[in-house]
Amino acid sequence: MSQIIIALSKGRILNDTLPLLREAGIDLLDDPEKSRKLIFPTTHAAVRIVIIRATDVPTYVENGAADIGVAGKDVLMEHGGGGVYEPLDLGIARCKLMVAGPVNAPAVQGRLRVATKFVNITQRYYAEKGEQVELIKLYGSMELAPLMGLADRIVDVVDTGKTLKENGLEPTELIAHVTSRLIVNKAAMKMKHAVIQPIIDRLEAAVARRASAAA
Repeated sequence: MSQIIIALSKGRILNDTLPLLREAGIDLLDDPEKSRKLIFPTTHAAVRIVIIRATDVPTYVENGAADIGVAGKDVLMEHGGGGVYEPLDLGIARCKLMVAGPVNAPAVQGRLRVATKFVNITQRYYAEKGEQVELIKLYGSMELAPLMGLADRIVDVVDTGKTLKENGLEPTELIAHVTSRLIVNKAAMKMKHAVIQPIIDRLEAAVARRASAAA
């Protein structure tokens, strides 16, 4: 039987994906919160799970280091995502990718300065609007950028909006609705189809059961 590697990232995606995998007959044999391992065996003899940075998941899958991965649509949009199949929207880790700025901010004179870690998405978004902006790449604490005068606006994922509000910011433009997607390496889908397709089918069934239960 072909061996399958599934790439996941720590945090919300891991916490939301593990119950779906469990419903699909794949469960971790070790607790990732209590182990320093990076590669974990599972209850499925053919499947191992590797836990890496969220932004690295598409790279691992596209290049064949992992066969399957779970990544947020925001990460896939930023990465490009063209080198992988995206067969299933898991409907988990829901949030929005938005432009935000200071509450009641006046119109900016001159070129807008936008701080974000999503530089490719942001560049495309403003290019489609016909606007030239100055992009400032940051890796965290986006809300600080307008407060410290580093940028006029930020582009970031927004869940409840509470952090923005607490820092005197408000969302102003919606770029995309974000959920986590199952992605598959294109070569693996052909070479290991007999193992991968049943995993996709079981995950799809688990997602459908959740959706019907929530309706």
